[in-house]
Amino acid sequence: MKTIVCFHLFNDYSGSPKVLRMVLEGLLNKGYNVDLVSSCGGVLDELEGMKNFRKHSFFYRFSNNPAITMARYAVVQIYTFFLALKWMFRRDVVFYINTLLPIGGALAGRLTGKRVVYHYHENAFVKGVFYKTLAWMMQRLAHEIVCVSGYQASSLADPSKVTVIPNALPKDFVERMTPDAEKAFNLKTILMIASLKAYKGTREFAELAVRMPEYRFILVLNETQENINSFLKSIHGKATKGANLKIYPRQSDTTPFYMKASIVLNLSDKEKFIETFGMTVLEAMSAGLPVIVPTVGGVAELVENGKNGYKIDAKDLELIEKRIHEMLSDKQNYIGMANNALKKARLFCAKNMISAIETLLQNGIR
Repeated sequence: MKTIVCFHLFNDYSGSPKVLRMVLEGLLNKGYNVDLVSSCGGVLDELEGMKNFRKHSFFYRFSNNPAITMARYAVVQIYTFFLALKWMFRRDVVFYINTLLPIGGALAGRLTGKRVVYHYHENAFVKGVFYKTLAWMMQRLAHEIVCVSGYQASSLADPSKVTVIPNALPKDFVERMTPDAEKAFNLKTILMIASLKAYKGTREFAELAVRMPEYRFILVLNETQENINSFLKSIHGKATKGANLKIYPRQSDTTPFYMKASIVLNLSDKEKFIETFGMTVLEAMSAGLPVIVPTVGGVAELVENGKNGYKIDAKDLELIEKRIHEMLSDKQNYIGMANNALKKARLFCAKNMISAIETLLQNGIR
């Protein structure tokens, strides 16, 4: 039977494992055997119990000490390299590498003659030497590279290896959404869901809450409460000056937050980080919510200025504040933008995404 061996490093509730879960579930439903090599504690654990699915788990988590994180990473790559050798003599196997990070599995796959397909979620070329090195290796080890946006694909040297397949949302996630533009308009609530990284705009979001006390602000961080408390101390209480900002730790289900929001923000700093796609933006639009996003990157490809949201530099808080006021002061205009957001989201079909990835994987199964 056809077998996909998938490697993913950090299993949490962020965008790339969510997309991977959807893809693997689709492949399992089509009759593939799937072996997943990944850490524990995230959305990928939800696949356990499905027919023809096996998970090979290891311990991995980030540390505040970069040296410790790198040591853990190196140990995991050595472990997964040797684990991957168990499929050395299997001819019906394809290696599916999710993100740049699982280099151990990719290297073992190439050395043992397997077809290696990368699902590339990052933007390595605006990061440091480490990610640029991983991207260089990916382009030499991969037979095929899946990119999630045209922006991301444009940075790779060999377009013949590249297929652009935009992300999509799971059917069950979309079905849990109950868009109601009039209700959302009246909520007067601004939402951001992000990682606790300085370049993700967490401080800017807190500053907007201070500047706009007439609106509610909700920040959901893909982080533990302990680390969130440290963040609050680092901004010297700015985020707690008013009662209009609430901060929540990592959530396994974010749909209730979208249902309580009016507008969703992505405040990534384009000078330090460029979004390759923007899953939270697509999630927001599937809830019928207008969005404000950066002016560049894959996330900007999702938005038409004035139609389903706005593209604004995250540092331009004055303009962001102005656009929020405009949207939440004009009900008819807001409802039009909300409807356009919903229409745009419906273009990103999970069935089509899974079928396109299956085609790339299937080409290597003999």
